[in-house]
Amino acid sequence: MSKKTSYSYIGITFIILVFGIIFVPKIIDRVSQDDITRDESRSKNVATSDNISANLGKSDVVYLEINDELRKVPEFSFTNQNGEIITNEDYLGKVYVVEFFFTTCPTICLPMNQNLVEVQNEFKDFEDFGVASFSIMPKVDTPEVLKAYADKHGVVNPNWNLMTGDFDDIFKLANVGFNIFVGDVEDAFGFEHSGDFALVDKKGFLRSRKDDFGNPKIFYRGFIPEADGVDEDGYVQEITILKEDIAKLLKE
Repeated sequence: MSKKTSYSYIGITFIILVFGIIFVPKIIDRVSQDDITRDESRSKNVATSDNISANLGKSDVVYLEINDELRKVPEFSFTNQNGEIITNEDYLGKVYVVEFFFTTCPTICLPMNQNLVEVQNEFKDFEDFGVASFSIMPKVDTPEVLKAYADKHGVVNPNWNLMTGDFDDIFKLANVGFNIFVGDVEDAFGFEHSGDFALVDKKGFLRSRKDDFGNPKIFYRGFIPEADGVDEDGYVQEITILKEDIAKLLKE
């Protein structure tokens, strides 16, 4: 082996030694601090509600998605208990809860609205909180009837509108717009309907939290009082988590 070759090997060995002394500890430190991440092209365009929430700086109250599109409140226009025309645009900038009910309901409607009054009182200091209550018996629930019902049951939030209008429009809004079940057959007790609440953020998007399996809950069980905890059928109240999620959305 020539002297020139020996000098080359010595030079290469020296360079490797210097690299190890200077750079390897820095690399190890960055890895230990989670400072190195992998950027793979296959993960760049995955549109999950968690990714959307992170990108928009939102809370962990997830967006509801259908066919990869965020579900937004459809346009509506109805008359409230004060004879005023209320549309979806009147709720922009507000976090609000949605229900479908009727004033003569002998079963779940009264506890639903008692629960909403409790929620109303919890957020009485927030001008950007409201409730949208849609009557599914508009022929009975005129603005005057809704006004009397509101006064009787403690509705004081100026952003709580009890609304009436064309039944077909309300039926479509419930079943298609919010996916909240309302039956189209009337019986002795009125129309069959769900006791669920929907939650809407300030920009009009439907929001919820995830269940134990990582899926959006979509709705909040509205007919069991918070104080009861569990009803006779074993269903757990969800007014507590509804309040928690309203509080999160109000901070967005």
